[in-house]
Amino acid sequence: MASTPSPEMKQTESYIIGSTPRSGSTLLCDLLFDTGVAGQPHSYFRREDISWWAEQFDVSVVNWRSGHEFDQAYLAAVLRQGAGGTRVFGLRLMWESVADLSKRLDSFYPNMDSDSARFKAAFGTPVYLHLSREDKVAQAVSLLRAEQTGLWHVNADGTERERLKEGHAPVYDAQDLSRLVTELEEHDRCWTRWFHEQDIQPVHITYEGLVADPQATLATVLSALGLDPGIAEAAEPRTARLADRVNREWATRFRMEQRGTQD
Repeated sequence: MASTPSPEMKQTESYIIGSTPRSGSTLLCDLLFDTGVAGQPHSYFRREDISWWAEQFDVSVVNWRSGHEFDQAYLAAVLRQGAGGTRVFGLRLMWESVADLSKRLDSFYPNMDSDSARFKAAFGTPVYLHLSREDKVAQAVSLLRAEQTGLWHVNADGTERERLKEGHAPVYDAQDLSRLVTELEEHDRCWTRWFHEQDIQPVHITYEGLVADPQATLATVLSALGLDPGIAEAAEPRTARLADRVNREWATRFRMEQRGTQD
């Protein structure tokens, strides 16, 4: 049975999921959208995807005389799409997109002294969710395999959901894994440092907790947004894990090799 929000609960206007690749952000975004009350979060400001989103929104660069006018029309479209017909706007933001988004918003909200001030001006007063993955080696293995094969997500029934390219069979590469582990660790540190600098207390979520109990994690997020956590009871993940025996073998091999180089 759905619970009734307490009188002191105040529904938020927006939320921003700060994350890194292969940390369960697609699973979390699906769960939030499927509630029907928590917007439609996506990576609307990932530089490589803006032209694709603009096409979906029917916002063409050609139709605008300047970059500023395009950004204005694009932001308006994102605000509509990210709300998904609800009263709450949702946005997924990877670390590498933070500076670019802040720069885009600066033209609309000049003379503001922080990223968070610009985000607040554009999106309301966001609740920040920090989604991270504790096992960075497993995260790097997942990311490398996705980059190599081109397959990023599958549906709950195992069918392909998102393939960005026709890739090739996965090949173990210790150098690439080491690079990705370092990058993922640094991006998580950047998020932690950014939250501190912006005087933000985010809601902390882990991939491991999300995968182990998606309904409980969703309930935590809904409560933080001032929404009914009881809605999470009916949540069903739409994506399945891609990790398999190969992932485990690569992670084990990499850890053994790393220990060998340190001995």
